[in-house]
Amino acid sequence: MAKAFRRTSRGIAGSLHEPERKLLRDLFADVITLLEERDEIHQVDASEDLDPLYALTGMSPDRGPLPEPADPATARLLPTASDDEQVANEFRRFGEHDLITSKIGRLREAQFLMENTKIVLDEAAASRFAQALNDVRLVLSQRLGIESEADSARIGQINDAAQVHTPQDYMALVYNLISWVQDTVMQALLDSDY
Repeated sequence: MAKAFRRTSRGIAGSLHEPERKLLRDLFADVITLLEERDEIHQVDASEDLDPLYALTGMSPDRGPLPEPADPATARLLPTASDDEQVANEFRRFGEHDLITSKIGRLREAQFLMENTKIVLDEAAASRFAQALNDVRLVLSQRLGIESEADSARIGQINDAAQVHTPQDYMALVYNLISWVQDTVMQALLDSDY
């Protein structure tokens, strides 16, 4: 069973057992795959004769507006930056790739952390870990249809494996585990006494 993260003299520490770590590794990998699939839209054909600046940045000057993500879970990870369509398109075109890259980096780091039962993090690493957990929660919340406090309360009631009867119940249990782990990391980050 997972042990809550808490602030210690060595850093923010917690532990996860192998089944929990394997589950998290797999979930981090799934979210990475979603982001990599979306990032394909940003790839520039290497055969194009590009200005060196565009070749360096990976952006094509001829590219028009990019479509919003088709998968609602990916759209939750990469929300529209503005109600102004032109601003949203510009952000998607010039900033989305960097956002995807930073999210994938945090998720890969979190995957690597799952190699050890005991996890000790400095504040910066704990913050990145919490962000990676949040990205997984965003995907799961979309898959579970969490749109309101009532939905959240309904999902929050599934906190025991004995309550799991459907794949949706299992996903809710996983969502609640990840929420709890993230909450303990955030509480440890906020706790100044150790």
